[in-house]
Amino acid sequence: MTTCYFVSDLHGDKHKYELLVKEIARKKASFLFIGGDLLPHVRVSEKEKENSVNPFFDEFLIPLFSNLSRQMGCNYPEVYVIAGNDDYKSDLPGFLKGAEKELWKFLDSSKVRFGPYHIYGYSYVPPTPFRIKDWEKFDIDATLPPDAIHPDKGYRSTGDENMHSLIKDDIQNLTGDDSLSKAIMLFHSPPYNSMLDKIPGNISIGSKAIAQFISEKQPYITLHGHAHESSTVTDEWHEVTGKTHSFSASYDKEGLAVVVFEIDNPSDCRRLILS
Repeated sequence: MTTCYFVSDLHGDKHKYELLVKEIARKKASFLFIGGDLLPHVRVSEKEKENSVNPFFDEFLIPLFSNLSRQMGCNYPEVYVIAGNDDYKSDLPGFLKGAEKELWKFLDSSKVRFGPYHIYGYSYVPPTPFRIKDWEKFDIDATLPPDAIHPDKGYRSTGDENMHSLIKDDIQNLTGDDSLSKAIMLFHSPPYNSMLDKIPGNISIGSKAIAQFISEKQPYITLHGHAHESSTVTDEWHEVTGKTHSFSASYDKEGLAVVVFEIDNPSDCRRLILS
């Protein structure tokens, strides 16, 4: 069996990262997926002043994974990373630096192949009430969700010219006519109106485009974050839609939530809460 670990929304919490690498080293996981919002939160007002790459990469994250790589040697897992809507695009050099050091593969609306599996990464979420807009786009049309700030009205840390495509179109362009029977999709957003996208009040904040994609294309596995409170609201972190197994690693309580599944049999899954 080939064991996969999945985490999301660590938001720069050093203790959670240390728990994660300790568990990876102890259990010798084959794959590690990190589903966005990796970095400590930086207020827009502070980012506007400095517009520099978050030092968290050089001071903590890259040394942490470098030490893990040295410790595990040939047992070091395949690591796949995406950004999330609380990460800034101006911090992309840090993501790319870790990739250049072969600590992880950074999937920026891109895909890689590993054996029979195609692994895709996509970071964008539908518009939110938050000011950071680097990883936000309209979903299936230009409808603005309730209370959300328009993507053009918030803050972008880079001059991205491709903010007006839809999530729906991006996913189609990313996957094209690929066979998805062995596709692992690393999304930051969960699918809309699922058991994985709820916040208090039973409100859905996920992507309709991702929900449609799962329903129509039936990818093998989808991985999600973003909706921290969802497993508290619904008491679910795993959902099956037809042939697709979908997992959320978001968590709003103490400790680190780690979803563990077997890549050859995603029904064999569990969630650990490490503390």
